Amino acid sequence: MAPYETDDTTTAGEADEPRAGRRRAARYVVPVTVMGVAAATIGLVPAIADSGDPDLPEITAVQLIERIATSDVQQLSGTVKITTDLGLPDLGGLESGLVSGATEQGEGGSSADPSAKLTELASGTHTLRVAADGPDRQKLSLLENAAEYSLIHNGKDVWGYDSASNAVHHSTVDRSGEDRAQKPPATPKDFAEEALKAVDDTTSVAVDGTAQVAGRDAYKLVVKPRQSGSTVGAISIAVDHRTGMPLKFTLTPASGGAAVVDVGFTKVSFDRPAASTFAFTPPKGAEVTEDGELDHGRERSGKPENAPKPEEDLAKGLDGLKMLGEGWNSVAVFDTGGEGGLPTGEAGGDLGGFLGSLGDQVKGDFGTGTVFSTRLVNALMTEDGKVYVGAVTKDALVKAADAGK
Repeated sequence: MAPYETDDTTTAGEADEPRAGRRRAARYVVPVTVMGVAAATIGLVPAIADSGDPDLPEITAVQLIERIATSDVQQLSGTVKITTDLGLPDLGGLESGLVSGATEQGEGGSSADPSAKLTELASGTHTLRVAADGPDRQKLSLLENAAEYSLIHNGKDVWGYDSASNAVHHSTVDRSGEDRAQKPPATPKDFAEEALKAVDDTTSVAVDGTAQVAGRDAYKLVVKPRQSGSTVGAISIAVDHRTGMPLKFTLTPASGGAAVVDVGFTKVSFDRPAASTFAFTPPKGAEVTEDGELDHGRERSGKPENAPKPEEDLAKGLDGLKMLGEGWNSVAVFDTGGEGGLPTGEAGGDLGGFLGSLGDQVKGDFGTGTVFSTRLVNALMTEDGKVYVGAVTKDALVKAADAGK
């Protein structure tokens, strides 16, 4: 991690160009991950207890960041709360229908598929139970009314189980660790690490007192942009005094109000969970979907087996990802390869109506397009098929598109 000149700043002058690129990309990843936190496998959240601030030894921001970097917690279990408030409009359940419809048409329709089920975490408040025993065993359970959804990773196997529909989804992972290295941020530690990668000389970093999280003494690290134009107000990370593990991650917008995402433990233990915690056998009568069956389903539906999937089309566009601007005003841009902007009218269907309800028409040197806004992330889709995304205001996004023309 880059050295800090003071507790408030960190220098970027000695960083080479590839490293600078990774920092800027990391800053882009954080808000996008927040936007898609539901699909990020495990997201975690608690409120800081009102039992008084603990009296802990003084520590600098540099020392606290180093403690986070060297933290190596392997075993834990606990209860987590996640609250996400992106400020999306209430569409009467339309967004849920779009998600489920896309899943049924594109991925076989299993209600136990994690990529579909965990999108519920993208809004509102949810309670989860989590457990981990090293890199090969983790479990997350999403508690619902009279039902529960569990995601279990045990060795090479990953099981998703939806008790409401008695459906099971099974897949496997590369035990070499490559799959784990590619996973999106999931725990408060993951979010904290991504945020700290984005720290440079456009950032203020400081220790802001102490707190208690889930009954444990913690330091509070606060990260703030120095630049105007960013939608990020502040990032607060509560760091466990003894283990150095982030227990809580809170991102508040520059516009004020409630946090956009608030992730942390309400109860936590660092004892090794029982091995039975990660054992899973499909219940009697459960409908089990193997991950490989999804491609066969595409073939049976009349689509060729080698037909590109939606995520593959997106990946092709992301291959040409470029970054514009600097610091917290960095904007990612990629070309979708399509022209004409968004689908509208009958051709757009529910999707066109959903996106249209979020968008504002804009014009500039880049041409014309539509800006979709949340309390954190703004995205501009132009008529020529380019997409600009960043944790910046609408005006800053349009200026970036003009400059990148």
